[in-house]
Order: sequence, then C-alpha cells, then structure tokens
Amino acid sequence: MSSSVQGIILFGHGSRDPLWRKPMEAVAQRLRDRAPVQVRCAFLELEQPDLLTAGAELASLGLAQVRIVPMFLGTGRHAREDLPLLVSQLRQTHPHTHFHLQVAVGEDSRVLELLATIALE
Repeated sequence: MSSSVQGIILFGHGSRDPLWRKPMEAVAQRLRDRAPVQVRCAFLELEQPDLLTAGAELASLGLAQVRIVPMFLGTGRHAREDLPLLVSQLRQTHPHTHFHLQVAVGEDSRVLELLATIALE
C-alpha cells in the first residue's frame, strides 16, 4: 500500500452495548467515502479492536502517517493519561509509522458550535 494513503484511528471508550459504536462507525464510513483513507475504530475497553491492535494493523499496511482522533467530548483521565501511554507504545513498537495524536473532538470549536446549533433547533 502506498505511504501516501492516510491512516486514521477513531478512538473511543467502548461499551457493552453494541449500538454505542454505530456513530463512530458512521464517521469512519463517511471518511472512506470522502478520501482514499484507511480508517479503523479502536476502543479503550469493553470492545475490540484496542488501539494497539488497530495501530499495528495500519502500520503493517506500510502507512507512514496515522492520525489518532479521540472521539471524546471532554478530556478526562482516559484521554489525558491512558491514551498518551498507548500512543507511546505504538510509537515504540512501530518506529516507521508516525502516530499523531489529535486533541479530543470535543475540544474543537467547530464541534462545540455544531452542538450548540443542534441544541437550539
């Protein structure tokens, strides 16, 4: 696979309820529909794959760049503490792939603006 293809991991907490992941999977499909991108959903707990598995899969495709997008509205302990440790493990295990950790989606002013718009409708 070409190193020009982008890799994205949508990272969420996980849930025992299988319906919980549907919005993340919908975002993943929208990304695939818009661009030549390899997208994976990954979860901290309760669901598979975990971040290390999803990252290893994208690294095995020969991707030079993988963006990790925390699908959290807020930056709680998981996003502040657990996630950076997992990303550090990915970087050590797959040194030929650059894993870029973005801020949680809830810290993006565009997401906050959209949420406010939805709430007012």
